[in-house]
Amino acid sequence: MSKRKQLGQFFTPEAVAKTLVRWAVRRDEDRVLDPACGDGEFLSAHECAVGIELDAVHAAAARGRAPAALVHEADFFAWAAQTHERFEAIVGNPPFIRYQGFSGAMRARALKQSAAFGAVLPQVTSSWAPFIAASSLLLKPGGRLAFVVPAEIGHASYAAPLLEALCAKFERVAVVAVREKLFAALSADAWLLYASGYGGRTGEVELSLHDAFAPSREPPAPQHRIPLAALRRSRGRLRRWLLPGDVREVYEHFEGSEAVHRLVSLATVGIGYVSGANGFFHVRPSEARRMRIPGCFLRVAVRRGGSLPAAPSVTHRHVKSWLDADEPVLLLRIARDERRLPSAVRSYLDSPLGERARQAYKCRAREPWYAVPDVLVPDGFLTYMSGERVRIVRNAARCVATNSVHVVRMKGTASFRALQQGFESALSRLSCEVEGHPLGGGMLKVEPREAQRILVPGPAADAELRAAREVLERGSGELRRWRGYA
Repeated sequence: MSKRKQLGQFFTPEAVAKTLVRWAVRRDEDRVLDPACGDGEFLSAHECAVGIELDAVHAAAARGRAPAALVHEADFFAWAAQTHERFEAIVGNPPFIRYQGFSGAMRARALKQSAAFGAVLPQVTSSWAPFIAASSLLLKPGGRLAFVVPAEIGHASYAAPLLEALCAKFERVAVVAVREKLFAALSADAWLLYASGYGGRTGEVELSLHDAFAPSREPPAPQHRIPLAALRRSRGRLRRWLLPGDVREVYEHFEGSEAVHRLVSLATVGIGYVSGANGFFHVRPSEARRMRIPGCFLRVAVRRGGSLPAAPSVTHRHVKSWLDADEPVLLLRIARDERRLPSAVRSYLDSPLGERARQAYKCRAREPWYAVPDVLVPDGFLTYMSGERVRIVRNAARCVATNSVHVVRMKGTASFRALQQGFESALSRLSCEVEGHPLGGGMLKVEPREAQRILVPGPAADAELRAAREVLERGSGELRRWRGYA
């Protein structure tokens, strides 16, 4: 991984930086802070500026680009905990480091300062959210804040407490959703966040929607003023307000219908197993024959969403095609309490490939290392990442599955066929878009907790669905457009 990616550094276009600074700074003597100043793009737009930068090379570049600015080479959260300085304006493009790389003492400080602001963020928070929360604490009363933010402010679980805290501390909070990319080199989208009147409070979030960024002196007029009560009902997710008003009204009508269910009431949705070393635990049929591994230690697995057929079910015919093609779809399945392993299996475990596999993190952390946990035969599969639409497929061949697809298990007497029929409706297709989120590159990602909220209509809703089909399909098309799916 490059150092730039590791530090979440994606530098801001000049027009965007100047627009945010022009709004946030009201007087020449205002002091402005950029908490992650990078190469100094924001600092160069105002004479009286302070920047914090962790990377020495970029800190030097910022000093050269903005010689009038004061640039500290430091961890922002450590610096913020010690400084007594306060600012009229805070601007910037906080680093976007996903929670896997945002860890240790820095994350501990970040979450502590976020909590002091009023935003209690989970451990799985990406770095940009605590940067905004901790920065806000350094504002003077009445101060302004303007940031470039990832579009995940519209759907991430940790965006909800951040938005709540901002509304509790600012007189105005505005989000500008921009469909076209602000950063051409990034697959992820970016939006803009404005907040003014630090020390006040507001009961709503303003949202404006735009196909492309355009410089302006003021934040664009909002198309939506979203009361906090409505935002809470949507779990802090702004995605549904990307829909045209008439589509959202129809969608919310179906949400309240007794003829429509959430998927969680019909089935459980979870991730498949995590082997810890896919290349070792999945073997080709030819390899299994060569090593003489008994069939009772092998299970046919769905390795990825792309393996799922276009047909409604994974059948034995599909499995035969995988085996005939000698694909690595045979999972080495050894029960945890298995005491007598055949010599062929033992030889494979002790092979050089096995020696490497047992050193993998997941394998080291379990006992015995070769017993892959959570292997089950579900009723069906749900695609985890999708292009045009999310698909649900019946498991007629009784396969197992890796965590590259979701596993679906029916509840009670619910029928999988009936679930599939409902899932094919225009309502469910739109609900996948509303409850899921963009992954980048036009893909739609649906986590298990999101999947469980997908709306599935029953037969009693058929007449209403036929009448609303065109509106619902238009909504799906609009959200596909927002995630960049062509």
